[in-house]
Amino acid sequence: MTQDELKALVGQAALQYVTPGEIVGVGTGSTVNKFIEALATLKDRVPGAVSSSEASTARLKAIGIPVLEANAVETIGVYIDGADEIDGQGHMIKGGGAALTREKIVAAQSRRFVCIADESKLVATLGAFPLPVEVIPMATARVIRQFAALGGQARVRLKDGVPLVTDNGQHIVDVTGLKISDPLGFESEVNQWPGVVTVGVFAHQKASVCLLGTAEGVRTLSF
Repeated sequence: MTQDELKALVGQAALQYVTPGEIVGVGTGSTVNKFIEALATLKDRVPGAVSSSEASTARLKAIGIPVLEANAVETIGVYIDGADEIDGQGHMIKGGGAALTREKIVAAQSRRFVCIADESKLVATLGAFPLPVEVIPMATARVIRQFAALGGQARVRLKDGVPLVTDNGQHIVDVTGLKISDPLGFESEVNQWPGVVTVGVFAHQKASVCLLGTAEGVRTLSF
């Protein structure tokens, strides 16, 4: 199967975790887009969704699912989102689509996080995928130096030759050269750096379940 077909497979499989009558959290990215397409079949049973990005909000509204503000919702039943990497404990790197801050907020508000991904995203140790970090622009140079002290090479993410601006009005630095053997500790440390809005390690808000698309079908990992 193609990668696109694998994404469609896990997007469809994620519907079993959506409880009729409950608010659903919806992430961002190409795999999540397949889930949103599948969710259209349940739209009469989904009272609303909390979205992690402007792009997903537009897609949800297009299929007729009301999008609610996070502050208006106390608890979200399940959060469905993809990952750039996921390890054997459910820790992830996220943020390739630049929506990591809102993704982490919605994940923290949800009782369960179901990650949907193709099998290429499963890794032994996080860090091969460039780690996204959302930063306040005035802190960018200092954050880059702090990563250099850890052995990482950080650079500002560009779009059309200028720094990409997130939905929150901030910049992203992408960090290579890291092996993140202690995701919980690493996330806690980097989140304390002044100017860091969110680091793209999801260890405190890790996945409860991962639906991996494989050539043999959907493989379910529970953490």
